[in-house]
Amino acid sequence: MVSELGLFQLSSFCALIGMTLGWRGVMTKFSGFYDLPTAWSQVFWGIVLGGIYAVMGDGLLFEPYYKTVTINENIMYGGLNIFSLMFVALFASVASHLLLRRKRVRQGGSQPSSGWALGLAIGGMTAMVLMFRMFEFEGVFSFVGLMNVGLVALIAPRADALITSRHGYLMLQDRRWGAVLRSTFWRASLLVGLYYVVFNPIGWFFILPFVFLANPSAEKWIWESVPKEGRRRLRRIWAEQARSLTADV
Repeated sequence: MVSELGLFQLSSFCALIGMTLGWRGVMTKFSGFYDLPTAWSQVFWGIVLGGIYAVMGDGLLFEPYYKTVTINENIMYGGLNIFSLMFVALFASVASHLLLRRKRVRQGGSQPSSGWALGLAIGGMTAMVLMFRMFEFEGVFSFVGLMNVGLVALIAPRADALITSRHGYLMLQDRRWGAVLRSTFWRASLLVGLYYVVFNPIGWFFILPFVFLANPSAEKWIWESVPKEGRRRLRRIWAEQARSLTADV
């Protein structure tokens, strides 16, 4: 039997992989043109906030849900307490909003990029706690079980990054209340989906389309974090790269 320390290390390692892969792509594409130090500081705060959020979700939502499912095996979805669900999701969204309202973030207009970094860390901590629970289940080291764990590690950080980055983008548009309410709705939906797929992996067919549809918009949100001078430089770089590719052909 694997010790709890070993399971914790394994779940932490998987969560770090998911966070690293979530950083690649949209954040590396604009690397050097947004406020990177501020984004990295948001990772730290995201780990702190994400740890509290994940523990709250585990105690108030997952444990009661787990008991409901395991007591009656005929129940495919026992449901989550709607008040606890909205409280946990609202807590994370309001806390994220306050972190993205910090003077350092607002001065640089880096809410979307800082939101992506913050969301990656929040989602990573959520995935870590959830995977720790999953590793305690019998049969988790089967093909389906490991695939389910892998999807949690990859999707949870990216999905929360999409939610928080859009939150930051809406803040730039002076839609603060809308940002909090939308983030609360999507974060609650994500929690419901993640807890559901722990016992019913078929639920990924409902989660993945939303992530894939929202992912292309992330570049638009991060683009708003790039200063005007940086945008001009980026356009010149991309134009030069396009010309060099055309010349090579």
